[in-house]
Amino acid sequence: MLNMSDIMETITMIQEENLDIRTITMGISLIDCADSDIDKSCEKVYNKIYSHAKDLVKTGKSIEKKYGIPIVNKRIAVTPISMLAGVSGGDPVKYAKTLDRVAHDVGVNFIGGYSALVQKGFSAGDRELIESIPRALSETELVCSSVNVGSTKAGINMDAVKIMGETVRQASELTKDRQCIGAAKLVVFCNAVEDNPFMAGAFHGVGEADCVISVGVSGPGVVRSVLSKMPADAPINVVAEAIKKTAFKITRIGQLVGREAADMLDVEFGIVDLSLAPTPAVGDSVAHILEEIGLEQCGAHGTTAALAMLNDAVKKGGVMASSSVGGLSGAFIPVSEDAGMIAAARNGVLSIEKLEAMTAVCSVGLDMIVIPGDTASEVISAIIADEAAIGMVNSKTTAVRVIPAIGLKEGEELDFGGLLGYGPVMPLRSQSPAKMINRGGRIPAPLQSLKN
Repeated sequence: MLNMSDIMETITMIQEENLDIRTITMGISLIDCADSDIDKSCEKVYNKIYSHAKDLVKTGKSIEKKYGIPIVNKRIAVTPISMLAGVSGGDPVKYAKTLDRVAHDVGVNFIGGYSALVQKGFSAGDRELIESIPRALSETELVCSSVNVGSTKAGINMDAVKIMGETVRQASELTKDRQCIGAAKLVVFCNAVEDNPFMAGAFHGVGEADCVISVGVSGPGVVRSVLSKMPADAPINVVAEAIKKTAFKITRIGQLVGREAADMLDVEFGIVDLSLAPTPAVGDSVAHILEEIGLEQCGAHGTTAALAMLNDAVKKGGVMASSSVGGLSGAFIPVSEDAGMIAAARNGVLSIEKLEAMTAVCSVGLDMIVIPGDTASEVISAIIADEAAIGMVNSKTTAVRVIPAIGLKEGEELDFGGLLGYGPVMPLRSQSPAKMINRGGRIPAPLQSLKN
């Protein structure tokens, strides 16, 4: 039972420390919407999503009012659309436009699942969908896309890596009049998970139930506030314990919201993703947590160690609070969405090489990084390959979401607005990886894939 102290602590977290539920995401299976006629399939897709999600936004607002907890986004994730495109044939962009239309009609912020899983090769519908991604993202507003190009079990599909470098660049070029937003809605994964509630990488895995509600919690400001009140000479293990206890409290709030939403919508409760998801708002930064731990600025030597400790403590606290922790769960480090990361990148303290090292110990990967507009597609592919290799070898989810800022150069800034924030164009290495990328083929799975 909650006592008055617990209630007041939660109110403080919300009002003064930027605690919020970053998203409630409804995952919907579209397997039963497959049809050899693409128009009939699109009709089934619209009807199924609408019937399940028509009350999602209303439910979120009702819970916000009941508990006083902000729910920033209401989202939908669906079965990878390449599976439907493989059955129906035709132009996959029809599916993208159907998803966009139903997302607008039910009032959600984003819909994810314009996706393909090609870690071991291309099946029917995969190539067609991938080739259509730039057009799909440029001709829709709320659709998000993701492609899984590698896994610990399968290795890395370098043919897909090459294509995705080209796809990311094309997505930026087709939306250059809208701050290159197309690339900001596209994620390239290794070891993608099936129950991720966070965009742009969310899709509803084939192993999931027909319809579920999952929750993504955010709380960097709460963690930073706790650390700011600790003695400067507190040992690191004591700091870790404080983070763990804070993550426990945050996760319990997320589980409360998730179960309430699932009950109200009469669907299954999925998972709580307890990732620390930052925003550009002051006081809501993962980088500032690392600085509170003791770094002069994020990106300094010691950043990777501090982040590893933070990520581990968050996971331990979350697992104590809920038996339904899933998704990506940890600490996100999206540059454009984190005020502290933006400042460190502007100052040149935070480089893409340091970010790559940090991704080995935290959630996801190179996220929301703005790169020069003239970056060659082979360089983007090489960045994807590097990040996928970290995920493959370490048996963890990694991802790349980079935005070539068409027409901009190093030091200039791209501003997306809202939660996507803004970011400086970060420098890249000038040496070409084209020969390696053009080889294609597949990087074999590492030895640790033989666990069975």
